[in-house]
Amino acid sequence: MSIQERREREKAERKALIMRCARELILKYGAEKVSMRDIAKETELSKATLYLYFPSKEELFREICIELAVRFTEYVQARLSPGLSALEAFKLYWKSYVDIFSQSDDMIMLFNMRRYLAPEYPFISIEESPDSAAGPAYRYFNMIKHMIEQGIAEGVFEPDTNAAMFSHTVLSLFSLIVENAAKFSGASENANPNIIGEMKNIFQIMLRGIAREGVDRSLLVLGC
Repeated sequence: MSIQERREREKAERKALIMRCARELILKYGAEKVSMRDIAKETELSKATLYLYFPSKEELFREICIELAVRFTEYVQARLSPGLSALEAFKLYWKSYVDIFSQSDDMIMLFNMRRYLAPEYPFISIEESPDSAAGPAYRYFNMIKHMIEQGIAEGVFEPDTNAAMFSHTVLSLFSLIVENAAKFSGASENANPNIIGEMKNIFQIMLRGIAREGVDRSLLVLGC
């Protein structure tokens, strides 16, 4: 291995360390209470070194959001096979969401940091561009939006359904549920089933609201 290759590897390892320690602190204390000084102490690096990798706490948090969003979308997309109907894709999406939620705190962390980065806005604004600060959220937004559009084309959902508004509303409600649950429970593992149950109810109600007349309502029931 060349000196340059070794330096690049060390740089990547140090960046991964910073992000890992930042995630641990965010889960423990919440995004708004974690400072770059705290992260520097946790990583045993100087603040100056930290700023070489991330110019601000917001940039660090934004990159963590991107990492979490990419991880989830890749998890779902790896399970989506060609030929699935919109409702089949929705159920798979939901199962993947529940799996991730039960295995890790990624979703709680993502919603928490999104709220910190843009407290004056809902989880995602349909006016924002994918290159904006909401970029990571667009991975979730577009997956839901495309499923709704597919359902409209298949005749499952009402043709006048606004797919973008539906996706925006789902994510905004999910964000509020997670935020409120985290406030009262400290985002403990015991809170996850309640969070998932509330999200499931909302998602099912919204799907039923846009389903065309005559569609079998039992097909709109999500799994556990």
